[in-house]
Parts: sequence; C-alpha cells; structure tokens
Amino acid sequence: MAIPKQDVIFEAFLRWNREIQGVNILFATSEAVPFCKTGGLGDVCGSLPRELVPWGHQPVILLPAFRQVFRAGLPIDSTGVRFTVPIGQKQVEGHFLQSRLPGSDVPVFLVEQADYYDREQLYGEEGEDYKDNCERFTFFCQAALKAIRLLDLKTELIHCHDWCTGLIPAYIRTLEHLRPHYDSLATLFTIHNLAHQGNFWHWDMALTGIDWKYFNWRQMEFYGNLSLLKSGIVFSDTLSTVSPTYAREILHPPLSCGLEGALTHRREDLFGIINGVDYQQWNPETDEFLNAADYAGKPYGLDNFAEGKAACKAALQQEMGLPVRPEVPLLASVGRLADQKGFDLIARVIQKWSSWPASAGQPEVQWVILGTGEAKYHHVLSQLATAHPHQVAVRLEFSNRLAHIIEAGADLFLMPSQYEPCGLNQLYSLKYGTVPVVRSTGGLADTVVDLNEVTQSAGTATGFAFTEYTSLALADTIQRACRIYADKAEWHRLVAQGMQQDWSWRESARQYATLYEQTLERTRQGVLQ
Repeated sequence: MAIPKQDVIFEAFLRWNREIQGVNILFATSEAVPFCKTGGLGDVCGSLPRELVPWGHQPVILLPAFRQVFRAGLPIDSTGVRFTVPIGQKQVEGHFLQSRLPGSDVPVFLVEQADYYDREQLYGEEGEDYKDNCERFTFFCQAALKAIRLLDLKTELIHCHDWCTGLIPAYIRTLEHLRPHYDSLATLFTIHNLAHQGNFWHWDMALTGIDWKYFNWRQMEFYGNLSLLKSGIVFSDTLSTVSPTYAREILHPPLSCGLEGALTHRREDLFGIINGVDYQQWNPETDEFLNAADYAGKPYGLDNFAEGKAACKAALQQEMGLPVRPEVPLLASVGRLADQKGFDLIARVIQKWSSWPASAGQPEVQWVILGTGEAKYHHVLSQLATAHPHQVAVRLEFSNRLAHIIEAGADLFLMPSQYEPCGLNQLYSLKYGTVPVVRSTGGLADTVVDLNEVTQSAGTATGFAFTEYTSLALADTIQRACRIYADKAEWHRLVAQGMQQDWSWRESARQYATLYEQTLERTRQGVLQ
C-alpha cells in the first residue's frame, strides 16, 4: 500500500463521525524551544504541543535537564520526586524538575542527572559525540516510563522524537514486568532526520536491560551495532516523518540510510506531516528585529511589501558592507554550512559567476551567506568574500537577528539541499516575500511550487525548483529567477503568492491530532485482541 496522503487520513477520520477526544500525550524529546535546541527538532517540540491544546489534547513535555536548559533563564522548580533506574549492572539515580512552556499551560518536566546532562553541549563537542551517549539516553528513556507512573501523568500516547527516544517503545514491547502498567500505551515515533541514527557498539545492548534475543537484524541490530533509531522504528505503533515526500524517499537508497528493509516493512504505518512555522516569531509585520530602533529597514506585510522589502534590502546591504543597489538581485542562504545543505553547489556558482566578466551573460547579483559548519566551507566562502567584497558577504556565525533581517532583505533564498526532511527557511522566506530557490527533495518539494508556464498562468507558483543535483542546474535556475526579477509586475505577483501561503502550526497540529486518534484506535484494537 502506498503511504497514505494527509487528505486520506482526514477522510478516514471523518468517517468515524465523532468528535476528537482529548488525548493525554507525553512528548519525549531531547530538544524543545526555548529550553534547548540544536535544530528543527527543538522547534517542533516547542511549538506543536501548544497548538494541540485547542484540539482538546493535554500534552506534557519531557526532556533531559541539559546545562543549556538552565541557561535559558526560565523558571524551574523541583518536583521532589526522585527515582532510580538500572543501567547495566549499576543503579543510577535521577530527579524530576518542572516548568511550563512559555505562553501556555503545557507542563514541562526535566530529567535531572548531572553526570549525564550537565555538559557544555547536548550530544557532543568539537565534532565528536559524547562516548556515553547510549548510556545517557538509555537513562532518559527509562526515566520517561518512570515519569508516567511517579508523576501520575495519565499518559495515553507517547510521542517519541528521533533516536534519543527509540528505546521507549522497545521497553514497552519487550520488558514483561512493564506490561501490566503500560500495555495500553500507544506510541508514535517521529523521524526528523534518518541520517541521525544513534548507532552504538553491540556491547551497549547490555546497558539497556533488554534481552539479547532482540539483538537481531529484524529488531535492534544494525550491521553489527545497536541502533536506537531502528529500535524505535520496529517497536512503535505508528511512524511519522516531517514531510510526505521525505516519507517516500526514505523507503529507498540512498536516503533510506540502510534502513529500507525496516521502513518498507512498516510503510503502511508511516505518515508524512509537514512541520509548521511559528508566525509569532517569523512575521515581517511584527518581527521584533525589524522594529528595532537601530534597524534602518522597516516592517511590512502583504499590502506594502514592495516598499518594505526595498527598505530592508538597503539596510541589509549596508549592514553586510555591500553596495546599496536596488536593481541587483540579492541572493541569500542561512544555515549549517554542510554538503547536505548544498553549499558545494552554492560555492561553485559564486566562484564561477564572480570570476566572469559581466559581458559573459550571467546576471549581476549579490550574495549573502550566514552560518557555521564544515571547515572547508568556512575557508572557501571567506576567500570568496575577501576576493569579491562588492558581490559577496559572509558571516561565519550563528545570529538570530541576522537570520531575520536577511530573510527580510534578500530577494531570493537558496536551498539546493542534497536532501531535506522538511526545511523551515523556505517557509520563513515565503512569509517574508523572499522567493525560494530549492532543489525538489523532501519538504522542499512539498512546500515550494516551481514557476513554469502552467503555474504562472494558474497563479499557484511560489518559487523556483530544480531536480538534478549539479551546480549547472542551480545556476540555470538562478538565471531563470533573475529574468523574472527583471519584470517587476510578474515578480511582485510571485512574491504576493508566496506571502499568502499559510504554513502555520494550525494545519500540522490538525494532522497530528488525527494521527494520534488513529494510533490510539489501532492500539486499543490490538489490546482487545
């Protein structure tokens, strides 16, 4: 059976002909904004629970009490509840703390264990994972099950996120002594990025307390290693990932990352739901960074974007040390400087276009790059900026402020990713009237409609897309975009179509609400059988 599309899920749900009943949901995650974050996982788990409340659900968030959590400056109190779990041959003690998701009544519980979580980073330092990550997150998964009982959470469904939580469904399905307490629990396991698998040497299986009989190629073993991600895939009731296209892509190499067998076996249980955007944070009309006293641009919306973006573009050019030239398309990219994000293609195009004379036929453009990542891109992009200061501006840093003013000031936003489970920057760009140029993969394919004769005529285009992963394909697509940019009437029409898109969490939450109900229904039927 093909992976069900979201409208199919809704139709099935409507046929049940009953209102959604509130579900007690435990979000087990290693990240949640504003407590801690390294990527999109934190955005999802900091936004989705809040959006589920209007649907009648009662979400609770559980995450490790990382050092980063305490630096967030949020109120945190003790619950007074301590617990002990077995890790291999030893007993390890922990403590539950409590807080709230800001702007909501969603409870947040934190698993405090200083030896495991009081560290500078969440998963590792200086490009190396912490060597005891299996032990750290084995403890967290067991703590999640302890929390349900000791904190009286009345959980009906555990929403597990990525490999750090992969042992939770495995524990529920394999440990006999848990079954009297947890038999009726449903589990949904969301894969945010299949490339991050939580693979550890086979002897770490002993840390989990799970019988070695489950260390086999069908269940927890992955090419001789213990895989926490595979464990979550195998033992969860339902699976999801962060876009419909990515859900299809991960069934086959290379994006299956070696897990095509396990995923194909579960394909009827696998759903794709696009991540939403928090428009309280990403909205050019209310953006705090565009309203700042020291900012030379101005806020704008659909009704005045031409004037507003012109002011923001000039402000961005000034801030980045580029000549203020309104007639020249300004291309931007923000994110992790890595192969996966297509920065090899971007670097090649910048290098080629910057070295060509203007008479060669390529459009005259400016480039703005913000981010950190692989050393090779730090080097090549810095060299390009030094060699071509009037065309290329690079900031090798993380800056939330700069990310916002780049979205507001750029004309085009580049995301030529090798793969992209969902992507958020293209959604920010649509809201800010910054036309995305993307490679058609994963969530980029699901959210950006390429401008062509058909979509141009129908008024449905929102950006530019290409398929082949080459610098030539990217360059051709940018050239196509620049030709449209020269036609201001057509360009403004394209910008307006993008700004009218609604990628808020409201729609995504509706889809998750349906999937929760479907998962619970299937679990209840299984229990009854």
